[in-house]
Amino acid sequence: MTTPLVSLKNIRQRHAGRSVLCVDSLDIDPGAIIGLAGPNGSGKSTLLRILACLDAPAEGEFIFLGRPTTPKFDAVHRHITLLVQEPYLLKRSVYANVAYGLKIRGKNDIPAKVDCALETVGLNPDAFRKRQWYELSGGEVQRVALAARLVLKPKLLLMDEPTASLDEKSAVLIRQAALSARDEYGASLVIASHDMAWLKAVADTIIHLEDGIIKNID
Repeated sequence: MTTPLVSLKNIRQRHAGRSVLCVDSLDIDPGAIIGLAGPNGSGKSTLLRILACLDAPAEGEFIFLGRPTTPKFDAVHRHITLLVQEPYLLKRSVYANVAYGLKIRGKNDIPAKVDCALETVGLNPDAFRKRQWYELSGGEVQRVALAARLVLKPKLLLMDEPTASLDEKSAVLIRQAALSARDEYGASLVIASHDMAWLKAVADTIIHLEDGIIKNID
């Protein structure tokens, strides 16, 4: 039996004393693609932030590769990354943004890895390496932000409405690049999106949330 990459047990989250998420059990297997569907306010972003180890739940257990752990534990956090709908870039060049995580981890061959990540998201390294953050379109910002995450080869890639408000070309490239993480090195993906056609096309499982509760699973 395959050990889940992440398991959540009896997760409860509250904001201002109000329950916003109630998940009794959720397993994410290595290499799985899970879609999160539901209206705004249904709990998708709250669940992603818990999975990303950005927020600790009010109650419940976070299990990583079979071992219960504190959600903000650094050794776990380094294997998980979240791409939000409106990502923040450092006020630096494209190269510096994509290389940042590699540098703080003391990785080698950084220039080659940065170029590979840029190519994965459809950005020509020669044209974009030296470009500054303020010279990018909205779609290019999203693609640079995704490249900065893919270059780290996370075990779990989380995406919160990654193609909302993007032009179709950028949306297609974001989708293709995200799937490359699973295809090339076996990452698991959890994608929150209103694009049901995309979720149905790529996801092994679609979880439908409403009022912070899992209503059904396809």
